[in-house]
Amino acid sequence: MGLFEFAKVMMVVYNLLILVGGSGLIAVGFWMRLSGDVLGSNVLGVFSINAAYTIKVDIFFISVGIIMVLLGFLGCCGAKKESKCLLIMFFSIIVIIFISELTIGLFALAYSSYIGKFLRSWGRPVLQDQYGRDFHFTNLWNMTMTKLHCCGFDNYTDFIGSYYSKHYGEIYHPSCCGNTTFICDLEHAQNSTVQGCFKWLVEALDSKLYILGAIAAGVGGIETGAMLVSLYLFCYLDKDAS
Repeated sequence: MGLFEFAKVMMVVYNLLILVGGSGLIAVGFWMRLSGDVLGSNVLGVFSINAAYTIKVDIFFISVGIIMVLLGFLGCCGAKKESKCLLIMFFSIIVIIFISELTIGLFALAYSSYIGKFLRSWGRPVLQDQYGRDFHFTNLWNMTMTKLHCCGFDNYTDFIGSYYSKHYGEIYHPSCCGNTTFICDLEHAQNSTVQGCFKWLVEALDSKLYILGAIAAGVGGIETGAMLVSLYLFCYLDKDAS
């Protein structure tokens, strides 16, 4: 087997890996969406001014997965048909994706130590202003507090002076009083030892960032190999044609 034929085989292998990876992301995205995992599909929504318009993690996974599947087919077809047009198109798309991933990764790494402070300073005012006002935001926070058995960002005091307390009185979510059967008012909330959700939300984000980082490293290696092989095939075919 010559070098060109070996490169064609490797091109197919790399693109099959990209296709399988894309299919896996689609499957994970649908699983997160159907399982109703609050911290999986909506973890960023609790920090958003309007939860109805947040980019959900499950939809992001599905979208990226579809792009990877289409890209895998494009690369396989380019290698199989020995098409310079498909190969250079594949190479260009891979380069754009790789540079974008690298930029986002470096940015996230550089500012990772500031994420917690930023989310706390931004998220608490949003909670006070939007809880009870925006239906999607309120519902998302209710699900989060119920699932994690927590109350607000820090505790019940996050709701004091908020839009919710001004319009609905000093009545808190049951989680702020430990999910008891009685009405959770200010007195019961003050005597409760329930902690805020901020710690759990940040841990959930961190755990998913580590997973995404590991996946991105693997995908980056595959993309690098695919770029080099596709460029070699294009140059070989271009030289052969001339």
